[in-house]
Amino acid sequence: MSLNDEERKVLVELEYEKACATFRNVEEYKTLGHWDTIANRLYYAVFHAVSALLIHDAHPVNTHKGVIALFGNYYIRTGILPAEAGRLYSDLQMIRNNSDYNCSYDATAQEIVPMIEPTKLLIERIGELIR
Repeated sequence: MSLNDEERKVLVELEYEKACATFRNVEEYKTLGHWDTIANRLYYAVFHAVSALLIHDAHPVNTHKGVIALFGNYYIRTGILPAEAGRLYSDLQMIRNNSDYNCSYDATAQEIVPMIEPTKLLIERIGELIR
């Protein structure tokens, strides 16, 4: 899809706001102890933030796998963002896949809580990059 500058700006804002709104869900689910849902929300918050960044820089956003690959190529390998950001995104995708699609898997507070603050910081950093 080819976007003009104004369309790109609007779409970037919508994606980034979706990332922030999705992340805000985490606190509510945290008080309820819904760790599978939190894993889902963390992953999607990063997915939308990264999508905003890719759109901002005129890269195509198509599939989840493609977004992760482009994020690695354009922002992790180039040093714009640290390798830890790429690992966090990959880990969130793996945990989200397990918690959403594997009926014998339940995410735990021990694995999810340490990912909350780094996710928040990554979303904020992406916000800085798109502004």
